[in-house]
Amino acid sequence: MPKFKKRHPALKHGGYSATALLPGENPAEFEELHQALIAELGLAGALEEDIGADLARLVWRKQNLATINLAEQAQAHWRRISGPNSSLRWSDSDRAKVDAAIQADRDQAVKDLGEAFRLVELDETATVECLLKELEIEERLDALIDKCLKRLLLVRGLKSLPTASSSAPTQPIAEPRRMARPTRAA
Repeated sequence: MPKFKKRHPALKHGGYSATALLPGENPAEFEELHQALIAELGLAGALEEDIGADLARLVWRKQNLATINLAEQAQAHWRRISGPNSSLRWSDSDRAKVDAAIQADRDQAVKDLGEAFRLVELDETATVECLLKELEIEERLDALIDKCLKRLLLVRGLKSLPTASSSAPTQPIAEPRRMARPTRAA
């Protein structure tokens, strides 16, 4: 059976993700956490600020994991309302009746769930499965960024080494001395 597919406007351009701020969460509290992390860690520069933003999102999601659980419960409730016992009869060919039945199911869900219904509109975005998938992708991207940063630091380290044409005189390398083997006693 088709399900209610009206998407939250932020989903059209990726405004919501399982690791970011979700509907019903307080943007001011998130920003306060983010600023506290910046101050505590003394972050400066684009890379450090990006790391700080990642930290803020992850700490926020850890502190607000209940939102994901609430979203999954709200989605399950929506599936029960709009499922087989729904007022919707897909055999109706009258589009007005179908639209009215969809709206009746939606109104019932909004009445039952209140503000949590906004989490239903996110569909699979606000699920533990989606959160884990996003974290896995972020982990892979972070590993690639780390690899690039290590290469950059290596190159910078090599560039900082004194060159052969420096003013210090070169010292000749002494030939290694070989030790005589002990003789065998007969």
